[in-house]
Amino acid sequence: MAFSELEQLCSHVNEKIGNIKKTLSLRSLGQEPTLKSILNKIGDEIIVVNELLNKFELEIQYQEQINTSLKELYESLEEDHKDVVHFKENIPSHLPQVTVPQNLVKGSDLDPEEPVKVEEPVPTKKPPKEQRSVKEMLFITIDEFNGIPAYMKSRLTYCQINDVIKEINKAVVSKYKIVHQPKTSMNSVTRNLYHRFINEETKDTKGHYFIVEADIKEFTNLKADKRFHVILNILRHCRRLSEVRGGGLTRYVIT
Repeated sequence: MAFSELEQLCSHVNEKIGNIKKTLSLRSLGQEPTLKSILNKIGDEIIVVNELLNKFELEIQYQEQINTSLKELYESLEEDHKDVVHFKENIPSHLPQVTVPQNLVKGSDLDPEEPVKVEEPVPTKKPPKEQRSVKEMLFITIDEFNGIPAYMKSRLTYCQINDVIKEINKAVVSKYKIVHQPKTSMNSVTRNLYHRFINEETKDTKGHYFIVEADIKEFTNLKADKRFHVILNILRHCRRLSEVRGGGLTRYVIT
């Protein structure tokens, strides 16, 4: 072995020995009561900082979703404004002109040679059938969202919870549109759904609007997975729904 190689080997060994000495020194320092309490405080502060970072991350996600929603709303309003301006500038010429009733025109203003326009009576329309209103779930407010325990909502955001409420309302409206539909206008598929809806009713759900998981699958794109059931638990906590069990079914009643 050459002298230079031996010298490098000795230097490497000395470096390793130095590292071992530092490790043993730090280990012994960590056992001292005063330093140990300082290390414990640093560990507690790291945990607090980590929790704050998690909260900041959730807040950033929420603000990004709010920003996206506002952009979509702005674009929609801008399109509506363009439509209104277009309609205003392009009023069809064939629309009927407004005529003043004869009994409201003063005699001095009438031209004896100009014939007076007489309004023809407008045929009365039959009043439309009264539409049955379906009770829908109210959206969660910011205050309610902030009041949900952290362990319960985990990383779920305000918008994600309200998106699920929107889909549940879609399922409720679709279901009871069929329930209130005249039987004579139903096809075979609708009639089968109707009979299922009626068979799922109980004395505890009478007079209430409710859905089951089969309705979620039928009328929405939601998946009845673990995340979905976590949100259902939040909605029960916020008193947006209650559960009625029986016959192997869980009925989610809108409250």
